[in-house]
Amino acid sequence: MNFASVRIITTDIKPLVRFYERVTGKSVTQYTDDFAELQMPSATLAIGSTRTLQLFGGDHIAKAASNHSAIIEFRVEDVDREYQKLVDILGDMIIQKPTTMPWGNRSLLFRDPDGNLVNFFTPISPEALKKFDG
Repeated sequence: MNFASVRIITTDIKPLVRFYERVTGKSVTQYTDDFAELQMPSATLAIGSTRTLQLFGGDHIAKAASNHSAIIEFRVEDVDREYQKLVDILGDMIIQKPTTMPWGNRSLLFRDPDGNLVNFFTPISPEALKKFDG
């Protein structure tokens, strides 16, 4: 089994598509007005409109812009450099400036336009580097 993707459900995918393209510097493939994907080497971030919920059984399956428990995480080469590039774009969406965490990652935490938490991190301790690089 392979972990393939996380899907964000939103009322309008266009703002999220633009946001994730800006913060990652990668192109998002928009297949329809209701579905797009940001494909990365290790997993995919899918973005689906609330209209796609009908395909899964109805509107009660998920609620847009109401995540309070999951964090979408991206490993980046240099989190401090990413912070400098994004600080003006993110503004008050920044939750935590780059901070070294007890488990050895340097982490930047912010919110996307729907309020989802996003973490850009760089492993910096020998243990964290070993975990991610093998």
